[in-house]
Amino acid sequence: MSIFPRISLKPEVSDYLKSVFLNNEVLAAVGLQEAESRFQKLLTCLSHPPSYTCVRASTHLAPLEEIRHKLGEDLKKQMCSSSAEEFSVQILPHPRIPDVLLLPVDGPRPVKQLSSEVVVGAQCGSAVLRGAHVFVPGIVGSPKYMKAGDVVSVLSDLEGRCTRGATSFQGKRGFVGNGVAQIARSSIFCTDEPTKGIGVRMVEPLYQSPSFDGVLPNLAFLQNLPSVVVGHVLGPRPGERILDMCAAPGGKTCHIAALMEDQGEVVALDRVKNKIDRIRQNAQMLQLRSIKVYCFNSIRAVSSNAAQDTEGPPFPPESFDRVLLDAPCSGLGQRPNMSCTWSLKEICSYQPLQRKLFHTAVQLLKKGGVLVYSTCTVTLAENEEQVAWALETFPCLTLQPQEPHIGAEGMLGAGLSPEQLRLLQRFSPELSWDQTGTAAPLPCRADGDTIGFFIAKFLKN
Repeated sequence: MSIFPRISLKPEVSDYLKSVFLNNEVLAAVGLQEAESRFQKLLTCLSHPPSYTCVRASTHLAPLEEIRHKLGEDLKKQMCSSSAEEFSVQILPHPRIPDVLLLPVDGPRPVKQLSSEVVVGAQCGSAVLRGAHVFVPGIVGSPKYMKAGDVVSVLSDLEGRCTRGATSFQGKRGFVGNGVAQIARSSIFCTDEPTKGIGVRMVEPLYQSPSFDGVLPNLAFLQNLPSVVVGHVLGPRPGERILDMCAAPGGKTCHIAALMEDQGEVVALDRVKNKIDRIRQNAQMLQLRSIKVYCFNSIRAVSSNAAQDTEGPPFPPESFDRVLLDAPCSGLGQRPNMSCTWSLKEICSYQPLQRKLFHTAVQLLKKGGVLVYSTCTVTLAENEEQVAWALETFPCLTLQPQEPHIGAEGMLGAGLSPEQLRLLQRFSPELSWDQTGTAAPLPCRADGDTIGFFIAKFLKN
């Protein structure tokens, strides 16, 4: 059900995306009316959250059913101690992915907007739509005399135009629910020290889903369904040496190590220091010892010295059995996202970077090794066009079938053959937007109602 306007984009970006989704190959296959309909559905579903929360269970530490039971108990305790309305917790195993649990989201709900308003940044607003409370750093505006205990409506500043500390804001905004202020206005804006912690505890969110703050941190890991699929598609095996090239925040890195039963070596690279610390924290929390983390620019991860025997990067060519390139991208598949303020130049800036990383990935992969390329965006330039470029640039690469394959096939428009498109996996929520009503059983709709995402699997011959 649509309650928010379509994602707000700069006109140049909207026109660009329209040209992608109404390209000549698509028009020849489905016609103008259907192509236009899919594009409009995409813009609508991007501004809304998926109808479920996806949890990756740490099945290397405990059986799925045990984690499911503990999660249910923990969430019930959390709701009993919270002032939030009661709602039952349903936790369902995914029918095809053995380490995934699905929790339905109740929404949109009939919540009445109040006159007392707290304005939060768009990123914070999106987090609230997926079950989070409002943390103090996300608050940009509040009533002049707000004090702890006040009941307030929370609105997301869609275009980032609210001045920090504002007492009112009439710009473009989206209502995400009601909550209780945990802190006075003066403690947010009139202090030299940055304040942390919960600023507004949500009691009537527009979309009701459990908050996972502090819930089973080592057994239940919040992760989008396609991101879990990537780890399985890579197919890591115990004893292998695997490279995760752009690893932060470490969700996929940890999943790879868990699938290997923590036997072998997973090398995680990221160029940002504080992100590296987050990967280490996640690995420690999940009791994974096979992960080695380095702060390093993956573009320069190939050593010119083939005889090099130092442990860390750069590495000699053909050092890894499998490589995951979960590439930096324009992120246009993320949900919910009510507004993207990026220019077309920014959106189009990722393709060259992805190709540089691809060159490194192919060099570092052993013959007979597997390379998985993935993004969380919906453009052709960063997805199918990259596959077409890679197959032409690296004759040693061939596309491989993916397991599990629960998304749609690749999108027309990059000159790939029908056989090649069938080997790709594009998660396209617009294709099932009409069928994602809560009447359909959750396991049936979960595979279609995802973020926008893309996966390609190659073998190096």
